[in-house]
Amino acid sequence: METTYLTYPHDLNKDDLAESVAAIGFFDGVHKGHQKVINRALKYAKENDVKCKVITFHPHPSVVLNSPNKTVQYITPLSEKVKLLKEMGVEQVYVIKFNKELSLVEPKDFIDHFIVGLNIIHLVAGFDYSYGHKGKGNMSNIEEDAQNRFTFEAIHKVEHNEEKISSTKIRNLLAEGKIKEASNLLGRPFSFEGKVVDGDKRGRLLGYPTANIETEEKYLLPRQGIYAVRVHLRDKVFYGMANLGLVPTFIKDMKEPKVEVYIFDFNQDVYGEIIKIDWLEFIRNEEKYSGAEEMKAQLVDDEIAVRKVLNI
Repeated sequence: METTYLTYPHDLNKDDLAESVAAIGFFDGVHKGHQKVINRALKYAKENDVKCKVITFHPHPSVVLNSPNKTVQYITPLSEKVKLLKEMGVEQVYVIKFNKELSLVEPKDFIDHFIVGLNIIHLVAGFDYSYGHKGKGNMSNIEEDAQNRFTFEAIHKVEHNEEKISSTKIRNLLAEGKIKEASNLLGRPFSFEGKVVDGDKRGRLLGYPTANIETEEKYLLPRQGIYAVRVHLRDKVFYGMANLGLVPTFIKDMKEPKVEVYIFDFNQDVYGEIIKIDWLEFIRNEEKYSGAEEMKAQLVDDEIAVRKVLNI
């Protein structure tokens, strides 16, 4: 799959591009609602023998529109989003840089430049997709900007328990530690990927050696606490328990939560390796203990609880 990064204005020539269908949206999470939009584009591409592309944006518009100093944590950071789109069968992704200049582009100019100008002959979007300056363009008035130069369709909302599936809903569920519910709306386990880095090796002294995981990606992390997890490492699958938190028993005033994973029935050096974590179930909140012995006793109880949850 090809990934093309564009800014406004881009210098691609329509005549050099094959006719294609495109799904357009931010698609953070690539959840079930997004999948319906993208799968419709894939179906159209197959039926009409054209390429299927996705048009998405980075960074999130709120970074530009609300505050230049704002940072956004993503359910699926850009690299993860692109990977998921490839797995779905998308042939090319256009990543449009969302900046101040783009935010001021009028709706018709946006359509001229990024739809007609990219030789998109059919556009698929969610019913609530908007485009152009102040979101004045939308799927209700897009016909005015399309001017019969391409066809389009809006996909109705996808619901779960009579509520729209949305990235905001998933974010709220993760903040509450409701991992199973969030994963159900995503259509796959909520996951996190990073590199195993050297830690303080305190877990080893407690009899629970952990892999400390760091990532350069801006992942949205769930509620802090102890979790049952599935671990993808060296093309194999393991299970374990993870602590996401500030380690208050041993560290004072930690600014950012850290992810530590104890992999069951595993005792190998994994420093420097890439590890993927599927968050499966919230077990309890992180707590502060009087010392190492009290923490070790709790870890024993946690392992029993996690193994019971995982039925292993």
